[in-house]
Amino acid sequence: MKVANWKDYSVITTGDGYKLERWAGVTLLRPDPQAIWPAKTDMSSFKGLNAKYLRSETGGGKWQTYKNFPDEWEISYNNLKFKIKPMGFKHTGLFPEQAVNWDIMSKLIKNANRPINVLNLFAYTGGATVACLSAGASVCHVDAAKGMVERAGDNVRLSGLKDCPVRFIIDDCKKFVQREIRRGKKYDAIIMDPPSYGRGPNGEMWKLEAELYPLVELCKQVLSDDPLFFLINSYTTGLQPQVIKNILTLNLRELGGYFNAYEVGLPTEDGIVLPCGCSGIWSKEDID
Repeated sequence: MKVANWKDYSVITTGDGYKLERWAGVTLLRPDPQAIWPAKTDMSSFKGLNAKYLRSETGGGKWQTYKNFPDEWEISYNNLKFKIKPMGFKHTGLFPEQAVNWDIMSKLIKNANRPINVLNLFAYTGGATVACLSAGASVCHVDAAKGMVERAGDNVRLSGLKDCPVRFIIDDCKKFVQREIRRGKKYDAIIMDPPSYGRGPNGEMWKLEAELYPLVELCKQVLSDDPLFFLINSYTTGLQPQVIKNILTLNLRELGGYFNAYEVGLPTEDGIVLPCGCSGIWSKEDID
């Protein structure tokens, strides 16, 4: 288990399918399917609670807000800054547990001592993009959702990185990689955080268990002759870290290097760790 180390964010307590979080002074109560143990306290009555996400029996839900709840605000992780804005389906625009991967990638990029060109697929609001830019890399940020790509641009600017070499692409990730192959474009590092399920613009179905291996196989074709790392993150329930490690090993073992896989989690103020998916990485140098 690799655990994020934040100052502006913390998980206060968990249980009964919820987590109580502090985001730079704003307190949120959100559902979390991993928190299946009983809650020690009534989190809904927590003093200073700013908003709670209420699940609907028919799917989705809505935010119930209380006094002094801002529409949006900023949060910092070391020298990185992000805009937080609660939106539909309980999300806030940032997955704080991914800070462990930001740190790993930043260290690899800095230690490379050469220009590194990163392809970030399913890049969402750009946490990894901002981290890689800050470490000195150039980044191609790809996501099919226009609104998320726009927010990634906001995060880049908030972090003072607007003049760094970054391309924002609104596109289907698989189709974009196929075009990059035809164009002969290469990248020194690849990041992907694919969804568990999805549907394309023409009704195409995406299911991670069926699509992940061929996508990695495809992306291998845009790796440079001297690649630095290939990182995969997943929130798919039941997908073990070893599965991601196996997929990376089967595709990339001729490159040598190191293969690692791990659960990602968030420490709570009451002394446990909340699991938050898993990651796997191939890297030219060991991450441990």
